[in-house]
Amino acid sequence: MVLPHGVDLRFAILAFALLADSFIGDPDFIWRRIPHPVVFFGKAISAMRKWGNKRQFSGKRRRINGMVGILVLVIVAAVVGAVVMMGATAALTPLWGRATAGLVELILVTILLAGKSLDKHVKDVARPLKAGDLTGARFAVSMIVGRNPDQLDEHDIARASIETTAENLSDGVIAPAFYYLIFGLPGIVIYKMVNTADSMIGYRNKDYAAFGTGAARLDDLLNLIPARLTGFLIMLAEPFKIKETFKIMWRDARKHRSPNAGWPESAMAAALGLSLAGPRRYGQRMSTDPALNPDGRREATVTDILCALEVMWRAIILMIGLSLGGFLYL
Repeated sequence: MVLPHGVDLRFAILAFALLADSFIGDPDFIWRRIPHPVVFFGKAISAMRKWGNKRQFSGKRRRINGMVGILVLVIVAAVVGAVVMMGATAALTPLWGRATAGLVELILVTILLAGKSLDKHVKDVARPLKAGDLTGARFAVSMIVGRNPDQLDEHDIARASIETTAENLSDGVIAPAFYYLIFGLPGIVIYKMVNTADSMIGYRNKDYAAFGTGAARLDDLLNLIPARLTGFLIMLAEPFKIKETFKIMWRDARKHRSPNAGWPESAMAAALGLSLAGPRRYGQRMSTDPALNPDGRREATVTDILCALEVMWRAIILMIGLSLGGFLYL
């Protein structure tokens, strides 16, 4: 099969990047000394927010500013990704060969994946929860979800951790991997920029309902395929429940308030026999979300959190296998 130059190598690079992220993750000793790339994304988004979301602007003006701002950030991300990719190839290939340029790309892709980091943050919730330390568990879960942790009991905390495991498997691993395969470094940098913007300004509240519209809608668009792919990978990660998981995912995924998060979350709910989502508190507001897999257990436990992480890692292993298969076949 004839592919655009470099696409075949991306499959191999992605497979090794997923492996490297699984074992190494984001080493603190490095990022204590130099800023993580996502920090630069955050600073760029903060600058855009300061410029375009001033209180004196009308809602319409804020919405337009937000759309223009996210478009500019996407262009900047694409240019940065392209320059780094071309620069590595042009500068290094004559000296060290294609392998060295591939190594540079491998390191950059590994940095922009977040499987190991997600595992760490979720285990940070599981440890105090297992020890009966609800205060510590509430604090830890507040680091990874947007809801008010003060009223959460142990089952609420466990469900929140499992839901974020499923959703962030898509946002932090499968989606970046997908866009790297399709568009190379520009693709993964664009995705991380948009996803970071959505996490910072993509809220339906008085501060960002207008300004964050562009980032939120673009993030929804970019996640349409990866979220569904993640749901299917979770389904395949529990091979003895494939038929049941598919049925529940197909039925319940669209019940979620997000057009995308329902796919991995409903798949995870079915795989673990749990009922996830449902009414939740965000700040002072109580949502009326329907449950995913409503016939499942609501009493999620620490054991279920660890099972969710096992499913997550099996899904990542499947993605590694698909990447290696793509490299060998293509």
